[in-house]
Amino acid sequence: MADVEMIPSESIEGDSHDFRSLLSSSERDFLIRNTGDQVKIDSLEGKKLGFYFSASWCGPCQSFTPKLVDVYQQLSPKGDFQIIFVSGDEDDESFNEYFSKMPWLAIPFPDSETRDRLDELFKVSGIPRLVILDEDGKFLTDDGVSIIREYGVDGYPFSAKKVKELKELEEKARREQTIRSILASPSRDFVISSDGSKVPLSKLEGKTVGLYFSMSDDNSCADFTPKLVEAYKKLEEKGESFEIVLISLDDEEASFKESFGGMPWLALPFKDNSCEKLARYFELSTLPTVVIIGPDGKTLQSNVAEAIEEHGMQAYPFTRENFAKLAEMEKARAMSQTLESILVSGDLNFVIGKDGVRMPVSDLVGKNILLYFSAHWCPPCRAFLPKLIDAYNKIKAKDEVFEVVFISSDSDQASFDEYFSEMPWLALPFGDARKSSLSRKFKVFGIPMLVAIGPSGRTVTKEARDLIMMHGADAYPFTEERLKEIEAEYNEMSKGWPEKVKHPLHDEHELTLVHRMVYTCDGCDEEGQAWAFSCDDCDFDLHPKCALEEAKGAEGESMDEQRPNDEWVCDGDKCTRV
Repeated sequence: MADVEMIPSESIEGDSHDFRSLLSSSERDFLIRNTGDQVKIDSLEGKKLGFYFSASWCGPCQSFTPKLVDVYQQLSPKGDFQIIFVSGDEDDESFNEYFSKMPWLAIPFPDSETRDRLDELFKVSGIPRLVILDEDGKFLTDDGVSIIREYGVDGYPFSAKKVKELKELEEKARREQTIRSILASPSRDFVISSDGSKVPLSKLEGKTVGLYFSMSDDNSCADFTPKLVEAYKKLEEKGESFEIVLISLDDEEASFKESFGGMPWLALPFKDNSCEKLARYFELSTLPTVVIIGPDGKTLQSNVAEAIEEHGMQAYPFTRENFAKLAEMEKARAMSQTLESILVSGDLNFVIGKDGVRMPVSDLVGKNILLYFSAHWCPPCRAFLPKLIDAYNKIKAKDEVFEVVFISSDSDQASFDEYFSEMPWLALPFGDARKSSLSRKFKVFGIPMLVAIGPSGRTVTKEARDLIMMHGADAYPFTEERLKEIEAEYNEMSKGWPEKVKHPLHDEHELTLVHRMVYTCDGCDEEGQAWAFSCDDCDFDLHPKCALEEAKGAEGESMDEQRPNDEWVCDGDKCTRV
């Protein structure tokens, strides 16, 4: 997770504000609760105030508000902190529904003048945003959202000084780390077993411990947990000094109990404050994650989930030396890989064509093969399929020693049949057991995915989808040599083109000649690839033929004229005013 940067707005840094003038109007000296009760503004005197700029239509706001509620409820007993909701909603009904989830105060929705004034004063260009003032009305930060995401209630009172102290404590904790310093809290010196029993942390001292960060409704975690259980039980049978502690990130206790009930190891209690602290401490970026703590209490590995997925109990004892041995084994295995070694498993030694006709895998040996991981329910897969069919037909027309094998992630036979009926190639049967092993082997974390296998049976590339998207059939046979040839062809194509151009369709900035995988030309609305004259600041691209032809006066419409009149644009973390 990213560090919090305390960067206050220049216009308000160091300023002291009178909360009465900020929050009141000529017709109102009160704020409201979601019950409709009025609270006198004077009652806020001597309190730290958080101005929460948010809106019900904003996805990142909806995601952040429950975290803020949790922090607020923990701070409420102090009696020295209050939050005021400054709504960006578009109607009273939306405001009331969203505010009903908030235990703090709000500026009444009809008072748009006060809300607009606060927006302007604190330069609110993106939401969610939390501006904090101290007891004297002095500005502390306008980055309260990041602080709470990073530190939760521990970030209180959300000042630069407090954040600095927390960072120093974290650094000290890393230097002096023990299993107890990681897992203990002021009110808890134990973990729990699946039957609810308390297990003292002293039982973990001197052991190798895996911290398993997981969510029960995450598909990747659901697929990984059985493999972790298998490795854990084998190590337990061998008497190894190894333990796992589940760090659950579930929001619902019922989900936590159901998931943990099937696990043979230990866990932190549900919603324990240490769960989020540990996610931050270990800079959690993906699930599942298994952090390994050595017998001395120091971090041995930041994530061995992939190693356990690939090697099971052989990944133990999770040392660099052992991982180096595994890497050499993997390299040797890759060098000896054949098509039959990856596509044949016992009696499963065939693929199917139309009407379920079986073809022995041996008939494919010596060919260039694409393994196509896809599913009917996946919109990107359905969008990619016509491009792959076009490339397939063009490649087959010039080289019969080529084939595609569809490996389905569909959930039922009917969906598989419908999707496969659109394809001119082969497939593994629906529900075939080989699908799981192939997904693990090639680390298929997302679809569509294309893996290219050469005539020797070795893997050529796992990025064949990108190559098809960028070069179509010209990418065949997907080797490094072919890519170098394509690069040379593209460089020859671009000879004589200027590096930058000005164009009347986009007169705000110069357009730069760049490589583009696939794009839509903003001049002719047709698809382009390989080269584009582009402005990254404005997400604007032109085909070279469109960029280099002389502009007509009628085509000089600017981006501002084309841009919708929406006030906000949302991404995964925030909504930004445009």
